[in-house]
Amino acid sequence: MDLIDSDLTLASLVTLRPELATHLNALGLDFCCGGQRRLVDAVDEGGLDLAETVATLQAVPMAAAGSSDSDADNWNTLGLVELVDHLESTHHVYLRDALVRIDPVAEKVAGVHGERHPELAEVLGTFRELRADLEPHLIKEEQVLFPRIRELEVATESANLPGDRLPNPIAVLSTEHDRAGELLARLRSLTDAFTVPDDGCASYQLLYTGLAELEADTHLHVHKENNLLFPRAIEAEQRLADRSS
Repeated sequence: MDLIDSDLTLASLVTLRPELATHLNALGLDFCCGGQRRLVDAVDEGGLDLAETVATLQAVPMAAAGSSDSDADNWNTLGLVELVDHLESTHHVYLRDALVRIDPVAEKVAGVHGERHPELAEVLGTFRELRADLEPHLIKEEQVLFPRIRELEVATESANLPGDRLPNPIAVLSTEHDRAGELLARLRSLTDAFTVPDDGCASYQLLYTGLAELEADTHLHVHKENNLLFPRAIEAEQRLADRSS
């Protein structure tokens, strides 16, 4: 895709060109939970200039084949089971590690710098709220939803599937994604888009770099689930039910 079409949804833009994800994040344009909005509408809601935004995105170089930003060639064409495996091995592994790794750094920075920067107490509290939400969320996906999706691969008729259909657990998980998105947005606001103050130490920098990476990875993680995995799985289950009726 050579041109940026402002009528495309944010999710479609990232699916077609994953390298745009970082730049949409920087512009405050939510392509995961808010991914079904057209670029033109999201820009208007965000108080941005459409021409400037399109020009900014247009200037982003296309990802070279084989680069990390070109992985749409992989995950955008994966089957359901392969996509689930990719999510677990890539984003779930990263997220578990990041949540554990960032926590003590956030506590240390809040303790050392909290008197001069009182917002750090809320940064720590918001991060821990996010962690408390996401860790059980991962377990639900791995123990409830993902096994159900894997069963679709081998099921020959809908009678082979559990009685509760996929839209129900997916609705719950999507709501939890929305909550995670709200908490990440709060962290971005509290930290002035993860900008380290002039008196920030190396640990301060480590914390804000970690939070920025956490936001970027989680946004892409949720995008792949909300805008690729979930609708494809629901469609696959419905096709199976239609064949069995």
